[in-house]
Amino acid sequence: MENKKLRVWWIPQVPMNPFHHAVKNIEEAKLLLDALAEYDLFQLENHIKPDFCNVGGLEVFEGEDGWCEWYDEETGDSISDLLKQKD
Repeated sequence: MENKKLRVWWIPQVPMNPFHHAVKNIEEAKLLLDALAEYDLFQLENHIKPDFCNVGGLEVFEGEDGWCEWYDEETGDSISDLLKQKD
């Protein structure tokens, strides 16, 4: 994944448009996605927002194809699969 542009996308309340944040690598993407999910859960548990339906992921820039959903070419795992695995 070296030399490939990566960005996390996050929708805090579906059906909003996503916001994007550039990341340097898969580990940084995992950290950011975990933090965003924990923050949304914190807001729910502390009655900051009454409910939510969030979603997020990781994209890689593929030149002429533009931004595409990232997956591990060796294992076929998506970022969601990696987030479920224990570090």
